[in-house]
Amino acid sequence: MRRIGLPLVSPFRTSASGVDSRDVLLVRVITPEAEGWGECAAMNEPLYSPEYTEGAHAVVREHLVPRLLQQPDVEATEVEPRLAPVKGHLMAKAAVESAVLDAELRAAGLPLATYLGATTGAVAVGVSVGLTPSVGQLITAVENYVAEGYQRVKLKIESGWDVGPVAAVRRQFPDLALQVDANEAYTLADSSHLADLDEFNLVMIEQPLAADDLPAHAELARRLRTPICLDESITSARVARQAIELGATAIVNIKPGRVGGYLEAHRVHDVCRESGVPVWCGGMLETGIGRAANLALAALPGFTLPGDISASRRYFARDVTAPFELLPGGRLAVPSGPGIGVEVDEEVLTEVTTGVERLRPAPS
Repeated sequence: MRRIGLPLVSPFRTSASGVDSRDVLLVRVITPEAEGWGECAAMNEPLYSPEYTEGAHAVVREHLVPRLLQQPDVEATEVEPRLAPVKGHLMAKAAVESAVLDAELRAAGLPLATYLGATTGAVAVGVSVGLTPSVGQLITAVENYVAEGYQRVKLKIESGWDVGPVAAVRRQFPDLALQVDANEAYTLADSSHLADLDEFNLVMIEQPLAADDLPAHAELARRLRTPICLDESITSARVARQAIELGATAIVNIKPGRVGGYLEAHRVHDVCRESGVPVWCGGMLETGIGRAANLALAALPGFTLPGDISASRRYFARDVTAPFELLPGGRLAVPSGPGIGVEVDEEVLTEVTTGVERLRPAPS
């Protein structure tokens, strides 16, 4: 387990508090055949979900790895059932499973994208813009991203920062694919206000209400023309199916860490595709390790909307892998090497490492 500290090129704010740097937990699995990497999506503080980096570190050390090492061999498909006695902590579990899967695929010489069933070598990506101090600064930020080649922009919104800023961006960019993300900031009582966003021809409004209230989302969907997308609500393929059947969502944001890993993310994708619900890959300010794996997932056929993956320089001046660069048409290339398809820059990794902890199987 390795902790690294990476400053962001600019603060990313979704509320009064924000993120200026990433304290990241990386999991490295070392086997006789290969090594594998996993990245924990948990943030520095428990503001997006109950999980946070320090807590995830403790859970991996004290509960997940000991269970994983109770038997001498493990395959990636066995990680989830072995860790099932530990309730919750999906982001921590995802990091462990991802590292095992990466090692397994590297040993087999198989790319993660191929293993998952990718159908394209490059995926459309968008960019997410956090809250800004002024509408003018928001317009400037969007202008810069559009100039870079992004063809879809997501705006964070909250009460008091919604209709006005969205209207200003839409006036400036009448043809831009534009969507908004509320991060649970509203209640059903705000439905009339949220309906004012309908006039801006948005791709979606993401997670407007509380994550655990699917019926309220279903009712809100009946009151809005703008499609509702669920993010925080979707914690498994089972919940995704429930949300679709209730009419609570027309689009699903799949974040592998939030659902427990790439294998469950694949199952969420399949449920949505069977139901005709489009999906896209959300982002959690990942390093190149998580970004590479997200691109492999986003290359599956059900991912028909641009994801929040973005080029590396959107977040980091220097990453722990070679940077991902935006291609023409607002796309990123899907890594084609074994496993997650990228190599970790050991020199950079050493410079940004804040702590290392090694766990080994007990002697037999």
